[in-house]
Amino acid sequence: MSSLPNDTLQFPAASRTFLESYLPPAEPVQAGSSQYPFTTVTFATSLDSQLALSPGTQTVLSGPQSKAMTHYLRSRHDAILIGVGTAIADNPGLNCRIEGVGGYGSDGLDGQPRPIIIDPHARWEFTEDHKIFKLASEGKGRAPYIITTVADPPAERNAILKRAGGKYVTLAPAEASSTKLEWRDILQTLKAEGLWSVMIEGGAAVINALLVPEYFSVIDSVIVTIAPTWLGQGGVVVSPPRRTEDGRAITAARLRHVQWHPFGEDVVLCGDFKE
Repeated sequence: MSSLPNDTLQFPAASRTFLESYLPPAEPVQAGSSQYPFTTVTFATSLDSQLALSPGTQTVLSGPQSKAMTHYLRSRHDAILIGVGTAIADNPGLNCRIEGVGGYGSDGLDGQPRPIIIDPHARWEFTEDHKIFKLASEGKGRAPYIITTVADPPAERNAILKRAGGKYVTLAPAEASSTKLEWRDILQTLKAEGLWSVMIEGGAAVINALLVPEYFSVIDSVIVTIAPTWLGQGGVVVSPPRRTEDGRAITAARLRHVQWHPFGEDVVLCGDFKE
């Protein structure tokens, strides 16, 4: 490529080292024994554990250094996953802008993750003007796969997806009486689609649903950016369900193998649930 887009990000090699043990193996074959992809849960939060000022409100928390780190993480995963609420509220691009990936210094789409949208009711009313499709048409990202329980998604949106290189993927709900999807089914489906690693970015409903003991075994790493900001009461909170044991409240979750790393004014926390 002759020139880099204006929004290209830099993430120095020296800043990458501490992340390595929390990232997917460089060669997918090394992770081939599991029926699930390498799964990273990552998000940016305020000091009061909030992702946004209110539901549907875009809230910038990460500084420039940790934002570049997030895009580097995207380059290291085959897929990036969000819930439909985040897709509707943010109109996200879900691409990677680190120098050297496809569309940002290289031809093709190497280093660009596949966006995954969890949309059980197929309620995301996207058009070709949405950012994610514009980036795909410009060769700066991939079209999404949308996970749903709807057997016959809207024809017009289905056509938009197919033209861009995306698709709907229909799964059976966890229970016949609901449209709730089971996370293990979702992850197994992504692996079957050839996606060996997935970065789960949010929103709060998705993260809170995963941070429970039932799913600790399928989460390989957790990477959290903490901004030096209090958003105040009434925001969108990351707080998993309360656990009890013998009638007493106990800790909901605790990370192991923890490392902290400063990035500008932010701090990045890395850990996992492995024994």
